[in-house]
Amino acid sequence: MCGRYAASRRPEDLAGIFEIEKWEPEETLEPDYNVAPTKEVHAVLDRPLKDAEDPRPVRQLRTLKWGLVPSWSKTPEGGARMINARAETVHEKPSYRRAFSSRRCILPADGYYEWVTGKQERDLEVEGKKKRPRKQPYFVTPADGSVFAMAGLYEFWRDRTLPDDHPRAWWVTCSVITTEAETSPLAVAPAEGPHSLADIHPRMPLMLTPDRWDDWLDPSRTDPEDLRGLLAPPPPGLMRAYPVATAVSNVRNNGPELLKELAAPEEGTLF
Repeated sequence: MCGRYAASRRPEDLAGIFEIEKWEPEETLEPDYNVAPTKEVHAVLDRPLKDAEDPRPVRQLRTLKWGLVPSWSKTPEGGARMINARAETVHEKPSYRRAFSSRRCILPADGYYEWVTGKQERDLEVEGKKKRPRKQPYFVTPADGSVFAMAGLYEFWRDRTLPDDHPRAWWVTCSVITTEAETSPLAVAPAEGPHSLADIHPRMPLMLTPDRWDDWLDPSRTDPEDLRGLLAPPPPGLMRAYPVATAVSNVRNNGPELLKELAAPEEGTLF
């Protein structure tokens, strides 16, 4: 799954990486090292500009809320639960299939966090001696330092309780597509701990390599069977993972220190 990630690249950097044509300075987000559900996030998408005479899709950097609210939903309350869409079923689930056909985006990240229950803690849990095992967070990121381009979906939702000209009348929300975690060895693995992404968690965000960006964002591609071919996992061996401080577990903590690699898992959380 993907329940927390880091996104520190500034809009001007993302504009160069993704060949962005349009972004609004007032929508600029500060670097966020602890992105959690319901937060505002940057998203790359291809869409015609509002009220423009030219109907061609324009590559934009937009600010969306993480947690997809389907257009047909009566309230936005379920958005916080719809942060992930499974690649295996995204084409058929009522909440995602429309967006999958026509509203796809890329959510740029440095990488994502995932938590592993340490062996000692698991043993205690099995013995019934501890109800809430302490978990060791790991940061997963491209080994070459490139952007982690997560496949995403976005959707529009109209709040009918507000007038048309109200700034909160329309919500634009998004979800991260996940896939089965790689079982092949990590490009760089910690000395102590997991040796593959599957050792950390059975799911992972679907990372799109640059050769798929244009096809994924192209709104003219609407056939679900054609699009499903873009959901194939990236080549193995592109990622590294390393332990980080448990401070990241508290969403109130935020800063580059959360990405600092630990020499070993914290005491009591050994893999």
